[in-house]
Amino acid sequence: MKKPKLNILPIQILTLTLFLALQACNEKKKDKTTEKHNVATTEDNEGFIQIFDGKTLEGWEGDPTYWSVKNGNLTGEVTPETLLKNNTFIIWQGGRPEDFELKLEVKIAESGNSGINYRSEQIDTIPYALRGYQADIDGKNTYTGQNYEERKRTTLAYRGEKVIIHSQDNPKEAGSLSANVQNNCWQGREVVASRGESDALRTKINGADWNNIHLVVKGNRLQHYVNDVLMSDVTDDDTINRKSSGYLGVQVHVGPPMTVEYRNIRLKKL
Repeated sequence: MKKPKLNILPIQILTLTLFLALQACNEKKKDKTTEKHNVATTEDNEGFIQIFDGKTLEGWEGDPTYWSVKNGNLTGEVTPETLLKNNTFIIWQGGRPEDFELKLEVKIAESGNSGINYRSEQIDTIPYALRGYQADIDGKNTYTGQNYEERKRTTLAYRGEKVIIHSQDNPKEAGSLSANVQNNCWQGREVVASRGESDALRTKINGADWNNIHLVVKGNRLQHYVNDVLMSDVTDDDTINRKSSGYLGVQVHVGPPMTVEYRNIRLKKL
């Protein structure tokens, strides 16, 4: 008597089904691993996100005559052939931050003049111009660390000052910027404490090397740190002129030929 042949087709199908299911499971695990890796590379353990990729100007908008990426750095350069008539900025296009922390490194030529603008507005009549708060930076470190409001109230706090900016009693006077500015300094301010003498704080700033800048901007309090030292501290109670959000950008200033470099630009929204 012949033995009946076994039908192995169902067994083959079952084996193939299990194999495919296992492969799909492995692919999902790989996807999750990759996803976690991507998150880790875009956000550090303090919650800061890189907003400059070190390779391109993607996400930033400025005049290519002055802005480029060199050696992995966001570089602003003015040459004898490209002298400026107006200060010009490269502006981050990723939003208009309100409360945030910003960390970056900057290196600037001795003849250089630059700054980091935040909570700023763009000026329609001048290409790539910003108006608003600025963390001042210069190559001689005369102004580095102070709070200077570009095209508006001018100096709000010199290096070493803790300041309260008061609202003016007369709204018409508060809206008149020129009436409240003397010697390039806003008059509606009160120095309430010292963070140290300006010249002593200047010794904490590197001359021709990289400096770490850290801005802490929350509510109406604006703090500028250089190399982990608090250089200026402003509480802006001027309800007419202050801003609670706006553009973020970095500057090259009118003046002699210069170079400024920025790297490791990281933002954390609060």
